Amino acid sequence: MKITLKDGSVKEYGQSMAVIDIARDLSEGLARAATAAKVNGELVDLRTVVSADSELEILTFDSEDGKGAFFHTTSHIMAQAIKRLYPDTKLAIGPSIDHGFYYDVDRETAFVADDLEKIEAEMKKIVKENLPIERFTKSREDAIAYFKEKDEPYKVELIEDLPEDEEISFYQQGEFVDLCAGPHLMSTKAVKAFKLTSLAGAYWRGNEKNKMLTRIYGVSYPKKADLDEYLHMMEEAKKRDHRKLGRELGLFMMCDEGPGFPFFLPKGMVLKNTLLEYWRDLHKKNGYVEISTPIILSRHLWENSGHWDHYKDNMYTTVIDDEDYAVKPMNCPGGMLVYKSEPRSYKDLPLRAGELGLVHRHEKSGQLHGLMRVRCFTQDDAHIFMTPEQIRDEIKGVAGLIDEVYKLFGFKYHVELSTRPEDSMGSDEDWELATDGLKGALDDLGLDYVVNEGDGAFYGPKIDFHLEDSIGRTWQCGTIQLDMQMPQRFDLEYTGADGEKHRPIMIHRVAFGSIERFIGILIEHFAGAFPTWLAPVQVKVLPISDKYMEYGEKVLTELDAAGIRAEIDTRAEKIGYKIREAQMNKIPYMLVVGAKEEEAGMVSVRSRFAGDEGQKSLAAFIEAIKEEINAKTIRETVKED
Repeated sequence: MKITLKDGSVKEYGQSMAVIDIARDLSEGLARAATAAKVNGELVDLRTVVSADSELEILTFDSEDGKGAFFHTTSHIMAQAIKRLYPDTKLAIGPSIDHGFYYDVDRETAFVADDLEKIEAEMKKIVKENLPIERFTKSREDAIAYFKEKDEPYKVELIEDLPEDEEISFYQQGEFVDLCAGPHLMSTKAVKAFKLTSLAGAYWRGNEKNKMLTRIYGVSYPKKADLDEYLHMMEEAKKRDHRKLGRELGLFMMCDEGPGFPFFLPKGMVLKNTLLEYWRDLHKKNGYVEISTPIILSRHLWENSGHWDHYKDNMYTTVIDDEDYAVKPMNCPGGMLVYKSEPRSYKDLPLRAGELGLVHRHEKSGQLHGLMRVRCFTQDDAHIFMTPEQIRDEIKGVAGLIDEVYKLFGFKYHVELSTRPEDSMGSDEDWELATDGLKGALDDLGLDYVVNEGDGAFYGPKIDFHLEDSIGRTWQCGTIQLDMQMPQRFDLEYTGADGEKHRPIMIHRVAFGSIERFIGILIEHFAGAFPTWLAPVQVKVLPISDKYMEYGEKVLTELDAAGIRAEIDTRAEKIGYKIREAQMNKIPYMLVVGAKEEEAGMVSVRSRFAGDEGQKSLAAFIEAIKEEINAKTIRETVKED
């Protein structure tokens, strides 16, 4: 049989072989590092036997699927340890997730944080035992009987929901057997380093009407050094938590009276408005016009757009004059009405219409998280209406704009292309044209991208931009969605050069995504120490004593006149205390004023970036800081002793 490897090379074997044996034939090192494989695109175990010509990709921890098999195996090791220590515990589900794994369990006596250390100790024993992991199957009937005998009601319920003729797969390691589709590692020995990180409540199957289970989270790595690096990143993330910093810096708050609805405080509004001013300037420069559409629109509109059928569970609705209305979860249907408000010609296209629209989406209370997951947010939408010939250039223009935004804040990013989902609208021809348009633009730009099959929007394929912050976490923010369905549903037209009516093609796109979420990301990315142009307070004037307050006020007046956001500390506190507090509040610049400064008409400059910068004339300082603000420079914050 011929085995075609990922690099295109071909290996020939005279008999059927397990994937792990093929890996050993290729390289002993590869076999040791391997966690799973793909045979003809299907994710499989290393123990899978290949018996015909096939395409084979050996996966390691460095790949997402390979990492998933490693994490999933660790979740089984954790479940085995729990059953050894607490035999009466009932097991629910234990999947891998983006950064580790979890297992939902049901125990009469609730688990507490102290239990995690005991479970970890038992997991170490299981790893040391080097238990082989084996796969076997049972019929649906036998599988149900097996778990009824084991008194595992959650497993029984999962199997009962599977098709009647489906064969059920199990994995066994030592005395522990679990219902699982796999794949898994070859043995428990490979899980060298792990940590159980937290406990949380989770309703069975995500339904608040069901029983609340305990969810135990963890993470694992093949090497202890990698685990240590990850745990360090998590500790750094805790220090940067935007909810904590948002409260300490007076940026925003959340209230029980409005769960998921953020309140922006004065300093937070300065930050938000500065971002929006930048957004408006950037879009004006790139040929966009700005529009605003209503927050509440009729049910008929949402039925026409398809949202009523595809998105109703996430929408807030109301009744006005005995008719159904909905609070908009998206801006696009309103944008359709704006386009349709007057006749359009091919000479008007492309029409780039931007909107900073407040949208509302119903999120479950357990999913809310500071500014990252809210129920109302400002979406920096834009809808571009164009001819088919303009598709590639417009997509490239949007990609360039998003690139400019992310580079300004110091973000790296990667790109993903998501294709047609099962629940979609439109013809095969439309989807092929739209998908080819996105691929063509990405290829023209020379951007590397990953294809997510079936993960597009219901009305069109999309490009997602995943940015990486200063401690290595990724966030999905920018998106470009090509839509040939919405213009058709709203019967949008333009008059072509031939005098005939034509249907425009449409792009939906965001750069920030949600302004609120982007602010949360920026808080954590900069640890609250924003670049000077973005900082709510750019300069703090610090008089040494009341005696120099009048001079301090004069300095403040000149800063205000120059358009610099400044405050003065008028408290009767020692200067060291004032400096320390300004540093805690992440103020970029502090101007200390006392006898020497007043006499010389100078200011003593301290900054977040260089500490004591010495005496300068106020005019020279203003000129330098204005240049920094106008250039939107990012100066690195240094730690002071």
